[in-house]
Parts: sequence; structure tokens; C-alpha cells
Amino acid sequence: MESKTLYHGSKQVVVYPEVRVTRYNKDFYYGFYCTEFREQAVRWATRFTGSGVLNEYRFELREPMSVLRFSQMSEEWLDFVIACRSGVPHSYDIVEGPMADDQIFNYIQNYLDGRISRAAFWELARFKHPTHQMSFHSARALACLQFVGGVEVNDEI
Repeated sequence: MESKTLYHGSKQVVVYPEVRVTRYNKDFYYGFYCTEFREQAVRWATRFTGSGVLNEYRFELREPMSVLRFSQMSEEWLDFVIACRSGVPHSYDIVEGPMADDQIFNYIQNYLDGRISRAAFWELARFKHPTHQMSFHSARALACLQFVGGVEVNDEI
């Protein structure tokens, strides 16, 4: 049984995570997003107002699910992110891999707009610090998360 600690940065305590359909698409499409990196979740929580809530969960994969994992940025990862951010849905319960943060997404957009080549994208992207995200896309997947607690954080941490 796979088990790990995950974090979710938010403006509020999220005891019961849910998949929310928003006005824009994220890296791995609509879902509930967590990370193994506490500092990254703190950045998510504080990005607009300087304060927020760091939610902690215990993840346990108890039953077979449709899981897609990217261990690093790759051609397959890039194509998947482009498709998801373009509104193409997928059937995975859980997707895990690197995050296309704002800067990486700008590189992706420049590639899509024809401003840079695919090779130039990879040249720019390879200097980014490691990121991680795990997105949950079904009620079955969300049931693998057990809320541990939520603490207020600010961008001074």
C-alpha cells in the first residue's frame, strides 16, 4: 500500500477536498491539487494575499486506480500538460508529476504561439527548481486523502 504526506495550499481549511471545475484549465485538468513539498504548498496558500492555510493530508492508495505518473518533465509530460491546459479531459483518477509553474507555463504558451521551438522550451525549462503536484480527479481518488490538519501560514515562512 502506497502512503505519503501531502500538502494543499489554500485560503481556508479544506477538511473535505473536492474536484472543482473552474474557469481555466490546470496542468492536469480539473482536480484537487496537492504536493509533497511543504514550501511549495505554502507558496500556493500565500500567493495572492501573503497569508493562507497549509492543509496536510495522509495519502493512502488502497485499491487499484487509474494513475498516471511523470517522474520528470518529458516530451510525454509536455504533451499531456498542453492537452489538459487546452481543455482536453482525461480518464485518470490520479495524475502525479512536475508542475508547470507560471514561468514554465509562459514557456509552454510561447511554444504554442510559435514564438519558440520545442528545443528552446526544453533549454529554458531545464534550469527550473524541482516541483511536484499530485492531482485527484475522482471521488474514489479523493477518498485516499485523510485530513490531518490545517495551519495558518504567511509568506514570511
